[in-house]
Amino acid sequence: MKRLLPAAALLALLSGPALAIEVDRTVDLDAPPDEVWSMVGPWCAIGDWHPAVATCTESEEAGKERRLLVLQGGGEILEEETSRDDAARQYGYRILKSPLPVSDYKSTITVDSVGEGKSRVVWKSTFAPKDASQEEAQAAIAGIYEAGLAEIKARMEE
Repeated sequence: MKRLLPAAALLALLSGPALAIEVDRTVDLDAPPDEVWSMVGPWCAIGDWHPAVATCTESEEAGKERRLLVLQGGGEILEEETSRDDAARQYGYRILKSPLPVSDYKSTITVDSVGEGKSRVVWKSTFAPKDASQEEAQAAIAGIYEAGLAEIKARMEE
């Protein structure tokens, strides 16, 4: 009986929810960080630079900034800003509702200086898969980040 309890406890731990998945992508730019932040940093600017976003509408609920992203071809994502530091060129947000195969999604976007007139945009998140494998959820988010960062690079280095 003494051996059965530790085995049962171990089984309970192993069968619990999946560990959070992390995705991060970066892009280096030949553009000053303040210029990059002026394009990326405004809360609803994602509607201007991300190719998957048709429109972005800002709102506020209970003192929290929200944005509703209407996607190209349909679908909506409701997000809430969780942090903002314009001096550090960084904001954080979480997804409240979306068709993406993720839950408990939390993300940050940061623009760093990496030399005179050069920048690095870092987009990273943690989440759990929802109705998908870890690999499928990770691939979906990575694809979103890669498309957005490629567009930022194209626009900043035209």
